[in-house]
Amino acid sequence: MKKYLAELFGTMFLVLLACGSAVLAGPSIGGLGIGLCFGLVLVCLCYAIGNISGCHVNPAVSFAMLLCKKMSGKDFVGYVIAQLIGAAIGGGLLYWFTQTGNGFNFGGVTGTNNLATNVLQPGATQGMALLAEVLLTMFFVFIILGATDEKKGFGNFAGLAIGLGLGLVNIVGIPVDNCSVNPARSFGPALFSPDAWGDFWIMVVGPLVGAALAVVLYRLAVNCCCNKCNIEK
Repeated sequence: MKKYLAELFGTMFLVLLACGSAVLAGPSIGGLGIGLCFGLVLVCLCYAIGNISGCHVNPAVSFAMLLCKKMSGKDFVGYVIAQLIGAAIGGGLLYWFTQTGNGFNFGGVTGTNNLATNVLQPGATQGMALLAEVLLTMFFVFIILGATDEKKGFGNFAGLAIGLGLGLVNIVGIPVDNCSVNPARSFGPALFSPDAWGDFWIMVVGPLVGAALAVVLYRLAVNCCCNKCNIEK
């Protein structure tokens, strides 16, 4: 139960603080600042709950761990449910902010209802957004798999690499669709912004496909490395 609660609270804070940076400060900090906020929030969460649940706070990350057989199907379902609930709470708190503000300059170009929803930005197509979500998630999950590898990982520095990775993909992806790489992050704000549901499927399919490809890519990289070591021996 502790790990499920950790995922719930972690995902809630991710949506509240990271998406909140776009909702409350978007016009002043821009895409670069928002991307950095996403990364910094995840760094903090990695060190806060990483030793409890592994700090997935993302169904795509949990899906990758399931494929790697690092978690059971039961835990995968529990994690995803906790993540979605946490995202819904975080989205609800952001919605409350937007309803109580009086003349506040919310959000800039953060999507419908000023809730940092994942919607196509001007000029972007669904195909472009889907490709971006696949590639950016693949890169992000690849970092996670490498940084947390029990044999080849970087121990206490893993959280820094993971947070920097999320910040980087957000800086690149925000101009396309506000960058998801996380179905839960998209789900929370969308609950309070109905116009976002038209593009929501991209924020589910893209990250899940990207996570699966990251697992394949990392296994290939590890196998190549192991084969090289065997040859050298």
